[in-house]
Amino acid sequence: MKKQFLLAGAAAGLALAASAANAQSIDYGSLQELFGEAVTTSATGSPQRSTEAPADMQIISADEIRRSGETSLPGILQRAAGIDVLNHSAGQSDVNVRGYNQISSPRLLVLVNGRQVYLDHYGLTQWAAIPVQLSEIRQIEVVKGPNSALFGFNAVSGVVNIITYNPKFDATNIVTAHAGNGGATGGSAVATFKLGEAIFGRLSAGGESADEWRATRASPKKSELHDPKRASANLDLVAQLNPKTELRMEGSWSNSQQDSLTGGAYYTIAKMITTSGKATLTSETDFGSIQAQVYQNKLKVNYNLVGGIRWDNTITVASLQDLFKIGTAHTVRLSGEFRHNTLNVAPYGGADVSYDVAALSGMWNWQITDQFTTTAALRVDKMSLDRSGVFAPRAPQANNGLWNRDITETSANATAAWRPTSADTFRLSYARGVQPPSLIELGGIQAPYAIAPGFTIDLIGNPNLRPSIVTNYELAYDHDFAPIKAKLGVRLFAQDWKDIKSAISTAGLDIMPTATTNGAATYINASDSKLKGAELTASGQVTPELGWRADYTWTDVKDSYFPGINPLNRRVAFARTTPSGRGNLGMDWEKAGWEADANLHYVGDYDGWDVVSGTLTPVKAYASLSARLGRQLDNGLTLAISGQNLTSARQKQTGGLEAERRVLFTVSKTW
Repeated sequence: MKKQFLLAGAAAGLALAASAANAQSIDYGSLQELFGEAVTTSATGSPQRSTEAPADMQIISADEIRRSGETSLPGILQRAAGIDVLNHSAGQSDVNVRGYNQISSPRLLVLVNGRQVYLDHYGLTQWAAIPVQLSEIRQIEVVKGPNSALFGFNAVSGVVNIITYNPKFDATNIVTAHAGNGGATGGSAVATFKLGEAIFGRLSAGGESADEWRATRASPKKSELHDPKRASANLDLVAQLNPKTELRMEGSWSNSQQDSLTGGAYYTIAKMITTSGKATLTSETDFGSIQAQVYQNKLKVNYNLVGGIRWDNTITVASLQDLFKIGTAHTVRLSGEFRHNTLNVAPYGGADVSYDVAALSGMWNWQITDQFTTTAALRVDKMSLDRSGVFAPRAPQANNGLWNRDITETSANATAAWRPTSADTFRLSYARGVQPPSLIELGGIQAPYAIAPGFTIDLIGNPNLRPSIVTNYELAYDHDFAPIKAKLGVRLFAQDWKDIKSAISTAGLDIMPTATTNGAATYINASDSKLKGAELTASGQVTPELGWRADYTWTDVKDSYFPGINPLNRRVAFARTTPSGRGNLGMDWEKAGWEADANLHYVGDYDGWDVVSGTLTPVKAYASLSARLGRQLDNGLTLAISGQNLTSARQKQTGGLEAERRVLFTVSKTW
């Protein structure tokens, strides 16, 4: 047994050495071949199996993405254990981890190759705006629980870390087209190229459109709905500057429109254009692996709200990191980060709200023995707020000085992992995460709202809003039944949320009117909440060709509302909106060029926001089936038929539009 651990340690050491020799790029393909399964380097910088990482992580591989037949990231993610997905329309979904999901869900950090793609203006993710084609994704790391200290700003509920193929190591060339019922059409192209001996590149582009799900009730009307559309492009370049130094540059663009369920009561169209640029310089030095990175995200978005709102958001992030080893047992990562984030105040213009964040973080991974490892991480963020410009007439709190304040918070992760045998892993972890207010919550909205003739209130942000804090405790156990090629995972977890932030409610006033100012409604800290839960996962191979998987996650939420809070008006009734159970049962099969995959996704009873009344309405437990059958031909051509929501022509999955059955035919060509 000890020999097995020594071999595993040697393999990890060889992988690290190979990574350094190849000048810093992570060759995930070689690591996966070495370990015999998907490998992560995201948590500590060193190659690890997902079960050995200091975070509860599930890795979705490129093969699983292809076999799923899904055309959207939320469709793929809902196959992961413990993931809640609200499919409000054909184009809009919200995703969160183990409960607390909501419209415009703000608690999940989403990254593409280390660049955040969740949108800072609302603090949400518009999945259709992520400029990545599914065929260029190497793996998706789904990290559960608070991980701000390990993964960065706002990783309060979990992390979805999307890793694309590296053009230096992976020649990815594929063209894909699909069409189906419901007006679904789309396609993508990914091409890898080389310039000289030291520059490697990948260019990708794609787009798709579909008919919106049918309006079957009085609200929303058919005329109020719009068909979802998206287009995006991405360029990824890796330049080998010298044997020890590498520069990776990425640029992207996306244009999307979707029906957005806003406030729980009605749909409005949202049109978004995003652009981004990122440069990462990595060098092996005598002081460790030094990485300097800078990226900028720009967003232009139009919402059909209160007469029309346009927000322009720009975020610039610069970071410096040193990853080094002390002896053979200690891996240390030290980093500093600065970010500047600014948003125009809308719809009443002439002002901007912004913040600067300075952060320091450190991670220490200690391989105490071959069987026992500890990891500790700490991050301190100092957010400095600012506002400049004018206020609307009769606006309350019309003083830019109210935004001259700092918010300083600490995130932490601590994990002890014990591997008593080659088949068993125990992991005990503690985490503290911080969810800062978004720019809109802090003041990015300034909208006079006439609620009656001669009586106007203002919808405004709140410069005094406190961040939400969550602590998480988890015990995890994984067992590998190697002789029968099966795996079992058990998770027990508990969370404690403080100062959960609310939506704006026009049912009452947060700021009373005066002789010279309007009354106002704003965002406030509305409640605390506790969650406890358990998660079971299992997978295996019946034969070399036939595999199976199953998972079930149970959660129990208890809310504690602050005095005077109406949880329905404030959208903080998480005990009612979180299903107690969700799970998956799936299979996959491959033989002689044929491949098949099926997944049955189950969600238990919960209450969803009704688009007619704006109140909660029961959503009965449901199961939705997705499946794909594909045939790979000898010339790199693949033909496939796939479908989602196959169990019913229409199915009530939320309080919004009913999900429709969609069937797609796909043709792809690789070379």
